[in-house]
Amino acid sequence: MKILHKEVLADTGGVRITKIKLSAPDIAKKAAAGQFVVVMVSKEGERIPLTVAEKDQASGTITLIFQEVGLTTKLLGRLGPGDSVYALAGPLGHATETKNYGNVIVIGGGVGIAEIYPVARALKETGNKITTIIGARTKDLLILESQLKSLSEQLYITTDDGSYGKRGFVTDILQELLAKKQISYSLIYAVGPIPMMEKVSQITKETNIKTIVSLNALMVDATGMCGCCRVTVGGNVKFSCIDGPEFDGHFVDWKELQKRSSIYIDPEQHICRLQNL
Repeated sequence: MKILHKEVLADTGGVRITKIKLSAPDIAKKAAAGQFVVVMVSKEGERIPLTVAEKDQASGTITLIFQEVGLTTKLLGRLGPGDSVYALAGPLGHATETKNYGNVIVIGGGVGIAEIYPVARALKETGNKITTIIGARTKDLLILESQLKSLSEQLYITTDDGSYGKRGFVTDILQELLAKKQISYSLIYAVGPIPMMEKVSQITKETNIKTIVSLNALMVDATGMCGCCRVTVGGNVKFSCIDGPEFDGHFVDWKELQKRSSIYIDPEQHICRLQNL
């Protein structure tokens, strides 16, 4: 569980996105697209879920990409090559169902771009034609552009401030592509901020295109024992850790998810200030 490599992918405007490569041979053997690991930085720390962005069975390594936004991710960002995390569990969650759908759109917003990357790669390997839409607040926060471009038939980029690609949101591009009706898409896969995934799901529901979203709900145990990561999907209670993290976006209770995801924002920010993070 030693960190072998560290790279800061973006660092601007108080936002920092970091990539680390860890020695985890057992996880590297089993991990599949869409799955995640749970990381504990220290013995006293919390458990946080992070998507496995890359794996290398030969070297026994996995790669994690995360935004240093809360206490634990900021502490993780302080570690460097040679340091070890206290605990690492995985792979967890259900793997993405990868088959030949035909034409697929993958959409990533912010650090969600890191989560669509392994899925896009797996879908490409099963014969799909990939159209990718990625967006960030500004050009300096955009990640994995070249990697996703190599997997995609078409790559569209948006930035909120217009500093790169098209000014606007990923949902603007999605609406334009679907309105043209030049290509029949069989699957939409989206990961990013909750409002973005909700908007994507609203757009695709109107056109009846299957839409999968990956939900990073609050987790404590991440093995189905605590129930903290519960979400309502199609009127039924599900747990993101063992039933997900992927769900049909057309049936997610987005208001409930948003409300639950913001419960600890103020206390966490207070702790970060106390620890000067």
